[in-house]
Amino acid sequence: MSDAIEARKARLRQDLAEAARGLDPAERQRLSERACARLREQPVWQTARAILFYAPLRSEVDLWPLLSEALGRGLTVALPRFVPASGVYEAAVIRSPERDLIAGQFGIREPGPGCQVWPLNRLDLVLAPGVGFDLDGRRLGRGQGYYDRLLSLVDGLRCGVAMDRQVLPRVPAAPHDVAVDCLLTPTRWLNFHRRAA
Repeated sequence: MSDAIEARKARLRQDLAEAARGLDPAERQRLSERACARLREQPVWQTARAILFYAPLRSEVDLWPLLSEALGRGLTVALPRFVPASGVYEAAVIRSPERDLIAGQFGIREPGPGCQVWPLNRLDLVLAPGVGFDLDGRRLGRGQGYYDRLLSLVDGLRCGVAMDRQVLPRVPAAPHDVAVDCLLTPTRWLNFHRRAA
C-alpha cells in the first residue's frame, strides 16, 4: 500500500513540476502579488506575532514582500534552517534578509549560523509551500518529509501556499503526511477547520 502511494506521489510531483515550469515569470509575479494581498486580508496575518516564512523557489508563490512588511511591523520573522546533524529543519529568526541569509544545504536561502533558533511551538503562523495540495488540506511535498516533520511540531496555524493550478481534488497521502489548516492561493483562502483560521 505504501509503495503504491509513493509511486502515485512521484508521478503527481512530476506532472505538477512540468506545469509549474510553464508559468511565465511576469505571470508568477502578478499571481504572487494577488496572494500577498489575499493574505493581508486574513485575521491570522493581522494578529500573528511570530511567522515562519519560506524562501521561494522560482516555481512557488513569492510572499517575500510580506516578509519585509512583517519585519517593519516588529514581528518575529523566521525561516527554516536545515540541521545536517539531525536531518531536520528548525526555525531561525532573521532581522535583515540582506545580512542574515545564506545559501543553505539545498541552495535555498536560509538563516545563517548566527541567527537565533525559535521554538516551533511558539510560531503563530507557518507559511508552507508544497508541490500540490488538495481540497481537504493534504499537502504533497518534495518527497523527503522535511516539512512534515517541521509541521508536526507546530502549535500555530499551518497555512499551505500554492498557485491555483497546484490545487487538486485529492492528493495521495500516507499516515505520516501532515495536512495544513488552511490554504492560500492567488484567488482563494480555504479553511479546513482543523484549527481556528
